[in-house]
Amino acid sequence: MGILFPEPVGGFANRSEEERGAKVAGLADTMVCGVVRAESYERAKKFYTDALGLKQGQEFPGGGGMFEAAGGTMLMVYERPGLKAPENTVLGFGVSADGFDAVMAGLRSKGVVFEDYDIPEMGLKTTNGVADMGGMRSAWFKDSEGNILNLASM
Repeated sequence: MGILFPEPVGGFANRSEEERGAKVAGLADTMVCGVVRAESYERAKKFYTDALGLKQGQEFPGGGGMFEAAGGTMLMVYERPGLKAPENTVLGFGVSADGFDAVMAGLRSKGVVFEDYDIPEMGLKTTNGVADMGGMRSAWFKDSEGNILNLASM
């Protein structure tokens, strides 16, 4: 068994796997929830439901809430005025290779603008918003709050 995390004798780490309810310490069998910040939760809520089609879930007092996507995946958006949007991709959506163009067209019809990049040191160049990365196609766009999101063929 072994100690997974240092803690007092008799604590969680010293319990058997059955007592802990897990085979090993890790998160491989858990659901993942993306988290993004918003200058305006109301504006972000409109974007994620109307433009992206996510289903609104629970809302939190003070400006925030959960949104549901496929397979039980979740997104949490919290309001934090004044916090700058990250300059990296914060969230990705995987779509079938056959449906990639249709999803892009649908998003464009809802006002989503795809970014164009030319980053030679990464071997990344988009054409009409799409990068071909060895058979996988990717496209990036910003949400209403400036967060960079990704669409990738799977």
